[in-house]
Amino acid sequence: MSLHVRTPAIVSSSLSRASGRKVWLKLESLQPSGSFKLRGIGLACQEHAKRGVKRFVSSSGGNAGIAVAYAGRELDIPVTVVVPETTSPRACRLIADMKAEVLIHGASWQEANERALAMLGDSDAFIHPFDDPVVWRGHATIIDEVVEDGVQPDLVVLSVGGGGLLSGIVEGLQRHTLNCPVLAVETTGASSFTQSVARGERIVLPAIESIATSLGARQVSEHAFALVAEHRIDCAVVSDLQAVEACLRFLDDHRILVEPACGAGLATLYRNVVELADYRTILVIVCGGATSTVEQLIAWRHSLSSASNIEAEICTSADACRVTLQI
Repeated sequence: MSLHVRTPAIVSSSLSRASGRKVWLKLESLQPSGSFKLRGIGLACQEHAKRGVKRFVSSSGGNAGIAVAYAGRELDIPVTVVVPETTSPRACRLIADMKAEVLIHGASWQEANERALAMLGDSDAFIHPFDDPVVWRGHATIIDEVVEDGVQPDLVVLSVGGGGLLSGIVEGLQRHTLNCPVLAVETTGASSFTQSVARGERIVLPAIESIATSLGARQVSEHAFALVAEHRIDCAVVSDLQAVEACLRFLDDHRILVEPACGAGLATLYRNVVELADYRTILVIVCGGATSTVEQLIAWRHSLSSASNIEAEICTSADACRVTLQI
């Protein structure tokens, strides 16, 4: 029996109106852990449990850790999750509430991951948050359900961080021989995948400069990057403010709270970005996320809007100075 639940696929009237297309939502935000992560991570934990491991060790920016903690609680196996300093107090609390040990280490996920690997014992199993074939296989069940429901999109929109969801969705599409392109969406300060595709090689971001910390892998996985050569994957980047505004609008439209990492994908539909131009029926993976609150989203919108206005004023002033000098 799986640890994840089957989620509904519904048509979104509001997103369909905003984009001028038929938009389906795969509501992974309804998973018991709050995000799609439970599909792959739950499967990986179950397979390790069958081999008799005594502890799960993982690294996470939030949602993967929550999924491991949930799986460990359900399987009655202790869990230790190492998170970076950027992880929100709420995420740490949600992990701890499920009786998992939370260790805070490093300024980024990469540093937290190195610490997690260093503490592995002989009877431990390491649960990678995104770079594991078993995890991809678990995430691929999203497409299994979509096919069973008779949904036939001509584009799948999803957010990409380390590349686990992207890898699973492409695996699912290929398993069902669906030649359906994918639009991979990131935020401006966490666009490692987009920049890697543009350069033709995997790059490492010097730092994550986005509030969408669930997208906070400074380098996308090798497997996810390699998929560009075998499947049609396009990229889009939105701002933090656009992601937050999409979260709040989605909350009004569907009474479902998601975090900015998920809002990034939704923002492309609300803004009807040019990358959608060739498609009529779109499936959005509402990946979810349990680490944000309504109050936090509102505070982010206020601070990001203020910063955006200041930047606009600086640009306007600079343009006025140039005009004056030219005169």
